[in-house]
Amino acid sequence: MGMQRMDGSAGDADYGTIGVGYSAYRQPDPRIAAIIHRAIGDARTVVNIGAGAGSYESAAWEITPVEPSRSMRAQRPAHLAPAVDATAEHLPFADDAFDAAMTVFSVHQWSDLGAGLREMRRVARGPVVVVTCDPDLVRDFWLYAYAPLVLDTEARRYPALADIREALGGRTTVERVPIPADCTDGFNEAYYARPERLLDPGARQACSAWSFVGPAVQEQYVDRLRQDLQAGVWDERHGSLRRQPSLIGSLVLVRAVP
Repeated sequence: MGMQRMDGSAGDADYGTIGVGYSAYRQPDPRIAAIIHRAIGDARTVVNIGAGAGSYESAAWEITPVEPSRSMRAQRPAHLAPAVDATAEHLPFADDAFDAAMTVFSVHQWSDLGAGLREMRRVARGPVVVVTCDPDLVRDFWLYAYAPLVLDTEARRYPALADIREALGGRTTVERVPIPADCTDGFNEAYYARPERLLDPGARQACSAWSFVGPAVQEQYVDRLRQDLQAGVWDERHGSLRRQPSLIGSLVLVRAVP
């Protein structure tokens, strides 16, 4: 997960800053949760890598969360298991210690993707489930016309699906996950039908790719979107999305079994 920061966060984004208010905008969406739950299957013990504030940790499982960022560990609600301070590349568990392993919106933070995925495979007897975005599809989203450097950053950071499948080995499947119009987990595409939400600085801060763009450039992007919304230009181009119940975008679930 890369260089450790002053707050103990890891990866290439500063979760000491991003983590402030993160959980207000990134609530697990129950429909995405159901798809993850189905992929995990009947596993009882599950290790959650890059667990953050505990999104998508089902009460049906005996969860062991792993999270290297102190600020994110501190945001975990009291009813959830406290997170182990470790990185994906060096999991402090025995071989086959868990029925399943999962990671949600985390692989793009790791310093060594292959090592982290091989560690997940090592500690899980059954399915390994990776929720991520397909970098080949990231720029297809309408936001690319307004914030190209943000989505270029996303596309650059998300690993190729072929690399994920190769590192996990075994039998792998890739499922494209529908994003609901009222998605409660505020990644960029979650606002496909609610573009006004991206005018909110807190919503943008909760999407780590925005942190790679300087404040002046970010302001230019937001001003352009605001102007097009006020002038009705966005709705002329994309208004039908407001009535579309879900979007098949770049969100994917990769599942591997030995």
